[in-house]
Amino acid sequence: MASKNLYYRRLVADSGAKACWVCYRPSSTVLISEDQNDWFYVCPGHLNDTKFAIPKDGEDLAKKKRDEEIEKEIEAVKKEFEEKMRKKLDRRKRKEYEKDGGKPKEKGKDETEDAKDEEEKAEKLKELEKKKEPEKAKVEGNRIFELHKHFFTMRIQKKRDAEQTKRTRDRLRNPTSFPSVPSGEP
Repeated sequence: MASKNLYYRRLVADSGAKACWVCYRPSSTVLISEDQNDWFYVCPGHLNDTKFAIPKDGEDLAKKKRDEEIEKEIEAVKKEFEEKMRKKLDRRKRKEYEKDGGKPKEKGKDETEDAKDEEEKAEKLKELEKKKEPEKAKVEGNRIFELHKHFFTMRIQKKRDAEQTKRTRDRLRNPTSFPSVPSGEP
């Protein structure tokens, strides 16, 4: 039996969709209790209704989004710093090269090679970002819910009734639970 009123949202395959506990429409969203004793199918629309369930991880998601934004900013700053350092090194190389009496045309070849390297890095970064996007889609939305007190008591009552019918069925199957036949001897 669910001791805490916390349920985690899980998704099943569309082929495994079953009737919603509230409206009986096919749904592939499941709410499962923390101890995994109680679970039921529910429509995603019902999860948006605050009179059915209250989202508990909205603050966590906002924090994750902020952290992701900060990480992106950090990466951008690192890239800018690397570019500045690379430019400084290029300037030093040019000065040394000019002092040695070299020709600037050869520098153009180095710059085009550097530009190609940068383009390759940019393409790799884009590919990595594309891989991250589907994961973000899975994470979005609330995942932890607290049922409204009336719905939670209905779930508890349903679990109690199921346990009671199971106990009754077991008693009826067990022959020792019945009284013995009277023997007729006084």
